[in-house]
Amino acid sequence: MYETLSKLVSLMNNQDLIDSEIVEWGSPIPVFGEVKHSSIATLGLNPSNREFMTPDGTELTGGLRRFHSLSSLELEEWTDITSLHLEKIWNKCTRYFQDNPYDGWFKSLDILISGTNSSYYSTLFPACHLDLVPYATHRKWANLSTGQKSKLLQVSGNALGEILRDSPINTIVLNGRTVAENLIRISDAVFEVETIPQWSLPRSNGKMVAGVAYRGSISNVSGVDLGRRIEILGFNHNIQSSFGVTTQVRKSIQEWITVCIQESRN
Repeated sequence: MYETLSKLVSLMNNQDLIDSEIVEWGSPIPVFGEVKHSSIATLGLNPSNREFMTPDGTELTGGLRRFHSLSSLELEEWTDITSLHLEKIWNKCTRYFQDNPYDGWFKSLDILISGTNSSYYSTLFPACHLDLVPYATHRKWANLSTGQKSKLLQVSGNALGEILRDSPINTIVLNGRTVAENLIRISDAVFEVETIPQWSLPRSNGKMVAGVAYRGSISNVSGVDLGRRIEILGFNHNIQSSFGVTTQVRKSIQEWITVCIQESRN
């Protein structure tokens, strides 16, 4: 996995990434948590810029820092990186949930997988988080252009596939419809799609946003053979940002994930 991290760092000066508004001075984030000991992972789009900065754009420092940057590594350019720097970056990634996690984002996801006995915050039964694109961007994914999103997925290459291949992960939980759609673009993922009435969300105009479940498997990501089929579970709502996601909806999704994983283990 160090080799994957090294490749991601070497791409930091790629013009397509720069044009896609990555946080150029912040390190890539290939994993959040103990990926080498996790059987379950959640999957998102790309890291939030809040992993590196305050809402006004000031770099996090000291005890508030979550990931390394050029300044914390005392580097002028990413081309100056050494194996010692890579080790420091990797340690920040794997220790993320023991140090200063962005709980405002991760706590709600952790609740959804809690019925599996795994948790981001557990040392005995850890879960981890992965992203389709391991680079934070200054703007949210939804505000990037179609071209920028395509370049980010393309340039990130097969990093996600390599991470999954070299891990013990056997279940991936997708956070939202956009994650599912983009995973299909870069993999051989095949889903069964089911509408679940209990997951419907109300809107002020009286209409409902249907709740949709995704269930399937994956064995290849961006040309990387994973060496096995990994179970995929997902839901169309973005748990952190979809308007009207109630406690009841979250509980229903949590119960569905728990049942699906129990079925796959039996």
